[in-house]
Amino acid sequence: MLTTDLTIPLIGFAAYSGTGKTTLLTRIIPVLKSRGIRIGVIKHAHHTFEIDREGKDSYELRKSGANEVLVGSKSRWALLADNNSGRDLTLSDHLRHLHQDELDLILVEGFKPELIPKIELYRPSLGYRPFYPHDESIVAVATDDRLDEPTPLPVLDINDPEEIAAFVIKHCQLKIKQPTIPI
Repeated sequence: MLTTDLTIPLIGFAAYSGTGKTTLLTRIIPVLKSRGIRIGVIKHAHHTFEIDREGKDSYELRKSGANEVLVGSKSRWALLADNNSGRDLTLSDHLRHLHQDELDLILVEGFKPELIPKIELYRPSLGYRPFYPHDESIVAVATDDRLDEPTPLPVLDINDPEEIAAFVIKHCQLKIKQPTIPI
């Protein structure tokens, strides 16, 4: 259960690695954006990662011992912070860093165990068992084939970002606006 006070809707995308979560999100985001929806994304990583690299000032400052480094310019900013807690941070931990007043929707990639509304991406050809029969937080299944087990949930075409975006808009009760920046 999320412990962060959300002021905007959130929906997750859950699937096994290699199913195409990131690919699908990169196709859905422009559709939502074209309808004037401001989107924040939180992606879970199962491994250590670097977004800055050796030789860059931000990397050198962090490696020299800074707990947090904020890099800012006129067009964007990024906060680099090491997690020294010894535990994997929760979705609630990450949500605290988003500026909800500047967003209309938060998309979450991964965080399968979190009890948030999720669209399951399911490809029977990969040989994994689906989550939807046992995970009550699944609100729809996006697939590229027939489902092995029947479901009362909406079944979406994983290859149709317009259909999935329309589901997200309806499920999250988003108001479609004119985009502020042409796409």
